[in-house]
Amino acid sequence: MAAAGRHSHPKSRSTLVRGILAAGTGAAVLALPLLGATCAQAATGTSDAQLVTYKVVAGDTLVKIAKKYPSTGGWKKLYEANSAVIGSDPSALRTGITLTIGTKTVQNAMKSTNVTAAVAKTAKSTTVTAAAAKTYTNDLDGWIKQSLDIMAKSAIPGTYNGIYRNVMRESSGNPKAINNWDSNAAAGIPSKGLLQVIDPTFKAYHVPGTSMDPYDPVANITAACNYAAAKYGSIDNVNGAY
Repeated sequence: MAAAGRHSHPKSRSTLVRGILAAGTGAAVLALPLLGATCAQAATGTSDAQLVTYKVVAGDTLVKIAKKYPSTGGWKKLYEANSAVIGSDPSALRTGITLTIGTKTVQNAMKSTNVTAAVAKTAKSTTVTAAAAKTYTNDLDGWIKQSLDIMAKSAIPGTYNGIYRNVMRESSGNPKAINNWDSNAAAGIPSKGLLQVIDPTFKAYHVPGTSMDPYDPVANITAACNYAAAKYGSIDNVNGAY
């Protein structure tokens, strides 16, 4: 995204790592069966799995985080699940990035109603609302879909096809892409990430609730689409260097 000068395609591509990202919750209502006419019983139900994330703080290493959360399976598996965000060097852990460290299930107590034999046929069981987490794949498809959901909440226009087309032109789908040779790079503010955003533009159009890391794929997409909406009406209207 150029303040002065046009973008060039990044020179390298990287293989995208698939994983799981999550964002937002929905609700599902579960109807419980009638357990008995003259007794009350309690049962325990399990909701959908919810994503567990961790925000990196100063002094953190993958080894420390893996020890704190044994469910990660060790620092190597933690890195494999988050390499798209961390980058090629697992020891270069940037403060402020958000890592996926596992999933958890939410337990919900479910209790049947007390009924007498006389009203057993008309008694109704209680219902329980369970949180249903919406999940996204840790690849370009998932990043775009998560960004679109965030954009919808902030009334930022844009479509999947419009984002995808511009991402492929600007970075070929590499969230770590950086342009080190155009006029922006010469000025010390190289274009970064999926939609090649320079730091001043990223900060100015950053969407609250997303990472402050311009290499974070979802943060990069939403900030770029926010900028494109302000300047061009929508990312869908962008068909070249912008």
